[in-house]
Amino acid sequence: MWKGKGGALLWMWGLRPTGVPGKRMLSYDAAMQARNNSPRCWNCGSPGGPGRGDRFFCPQCRALQPPDPSRDYFSLMDCNRSFRVDTTKLQHRYQQLQRLVHPDFFSQRSQTEKNFSEKHSTLVNDAYKTLLAPLSRGLYLLKLRGVQISEGTDDEMDRQFLMEIMEINEKLAEAQNEAAVKEIESLVREKTSVFSLRLSSLFISDDFEEAKEILTKMRYFSNVEEKIKLKKIPP
Repeated sequence: MWKGKGGALLWMWGLRPTGVPGKRMLSYDAAMQARNNSPRCWNCGSPGGPGRGDRFFCPQCRALQPPDPSRDYFSLMDCNRSFRVDTTKLQHRYQQLQRLVHPDFFSQRSQTEKNFSEKHSTLVNDAYKTLLAPLSRGLYLLKLRGVQISEGTDDEMDRQFLMEIMEINEKLAEAQNEAAVKEIESLVREKTSVFSLRLSSLFISDDFEEAKEILTKMRYFSNVEEKIKLKKIPP
């Protein structure tokens, strides 16, 4: 009789094989340890801190939780980890998150939640700006894959491309009217659009080496775009 009861108890506690060789049920101690290691709310102590549920509020006391350090920008903005991003959806997500975590909505809450809201709001802004622009989005994708683009020197770029950039900069410097500036701006946008289409294919095929080359070239055109903006500002 005891043998039967003892076997049943051993089976319940996970100390007896379940019929699959080399496999055992999760023991009571292991289950408790996993539970104790799960994120907990800083305010009420219940399970449900960063990484659970909507990842912003405790499901028990609804206190705002600290940002989840393991969450990347794509996950935060509810986007697939891809170079192709629906910018309309991205903008809607940005507005939704700011309505949740903007510091203006936490003026009557605890100082801890005020601090967390500022961190969340800054993180949301950074994620939105990074994923919105093709250049920063591509650089961020490479970073997630552990690929870094060094600043390097002009010697690392092909001479033909550098000559093209120099000619564009010279034309911009000599531009005397709005029409001339707009012509250069249109050219830069066209070049950037072609690069973006190419990058989309490169990231799909995981060709990070060529993606690095294209993104480096896009950096040069980004600098030209900044000069165009300054050119438009009245002296």
